[in-house]
Amino acid sequence: MTYKAYIDNIRAETGKGPEYYKATAKKKGLAKYAELLAWLKKDEKLGHGHANAIIFYIRNTELAKKKIAQDAKAEGAK
Repeated sequence: MTYKAYIDNIRAETGKGPEYYKATAKKKGLAKYAELLAWLKKDEKLGHGHANAIIFYIRNTELAKKKIAQDAKAEGAK
């Protein structure tokens, strides 16, 4: 599964995109991996893999956006 597919699945299942999770984590003052993981799994009901995809976005937004764009480009080339 591509990184973009993880993000697309999260959006489809929750109606929330990665920017929502990033803004909410900032508002809650969450930055450490363990606290982000606990919050995403417990309060947001994400599975471990989906939570990790969001944590990657929160902690490294520019790289995550590049990965999403690369995955989209690869999908378009098929």
